[in-house]
Amino acid sequence: MGSAIILFGASGCSQAAQDEAGEGPVFLSEPLVSEIYTADPSTHVWEDGRIYIYASHDIESGIPEDDLGSHFAMRDYHVLSMDRVGGPVTVHPVALDIDDVPWAGRQMWAPDAAYKDGTYFLYFPAKDKQDVFRIGVATSTTPVGPFTAQPEAIAGSYSMDPNVFRDSDGTHYMYFGGIWGGQLQRWANGQYDANGSVSDLEQPDQPAIMPRIARMSGNMLEFAEEPREVMLLDELGQPLLGGDNDRRFFEGAWVFKRGETYYLTYSTGDTHYVVYATGTSPYGPFTYRGRILNPVQGWTSHHSVTEIAGQWYLSYHDTQLSGQTHLRNVMMAPLTFNADGTIQTITPMR
Repeated sequence: MGSAIILFGASGCSQAAQDEAGEGPVFLSEPLVSEIYTADPSTHVWEDGRIYIYASHDIESGIPEDDLGSHFAMRDYHVLSMDRVGGPVTVHPVALDIDDVPWAGRQMWAPDAAYKDGTYFLYFPAKDKQDVFRIGVATSTTPVGPFTAQPEAIAGSYSMDPNVFRDSDGTHYMYFGGIWGGQLQRWANGQYDANGSVSDLEQPDQPAIMPRIARMSGNMLEFAEEPREVMLLDELGQPLLGGDNDRRFFEGAWVFKRGETYYLTYSTGDTHYVVYATGTSPYGPFTYRGRILNPVQGWTSHHSVTEIAGQWYLSYHDTQLSGQTHLRNVMMAPLTFNADGTIQTITPMR
């Protein structure tokens, strides 16, 4: 276990001096922890009032970098926690290891968590023994684990980046999916196509591949329905197109509700934005509204949005500590809403 202090602002005088000397950027926020590399933060506040962050655990694997993300070879999860934003952060012991997931083969990527009736649920993607991404679930009686995995992946699950959203009526929904290395393009017809590749995405004038949604069963361990597409529309009500790289879905869906409005936020991938769309139903359709986060240092953007003590925060990651694409660190920044419900764009570095 370890601890660190979160700092908001321009990362202190030393970085400002570095910037003036032309030695590097000034970052908006400091990494939460430096003992381990973490990414893809899923931030929650449970009944005890403490803040918990479920994150990927980046490691040095020695695997060469490629467009499918083979170098992201994570194999376990740690939970971070703190009493308040800006306070000491605890790095808890391993919450779940790939060796304890019977069906999993490799690459435990971005997780999420949920709580219901005294049980904590950890949702995670991993490639199975056939190298196909599935989504698993593990349970614990404590928010930091250890978690016990179900013997099989969730039936009907595929691709990656699960986000489990609890609506105001208590119903839970899972949003998931990611293109390129996330394999979502291989499920175009509802069945896995092993020959599907990144080249299958090269249809710029056709509707983009959309994220998926499925309502969860009462026990939170399985889908209560077949997954379906979540439509993302432009300002004219037309589906976002595959060639609209600044706005189309790539990965990292995260849904929250503010008032009566549902916000679907996601990463645009190779254009490096976190953006958002709004709707009036958890199933959508959602209309594109704008950017939440400008590009970070590093290739990927993956985030969560959480209300904590009346203030909204964006949790995200960059490569501030390592300067390497696959060794990332998580941080937080306040998120500001305008009176009309739109979100002010955050610039993470200068």
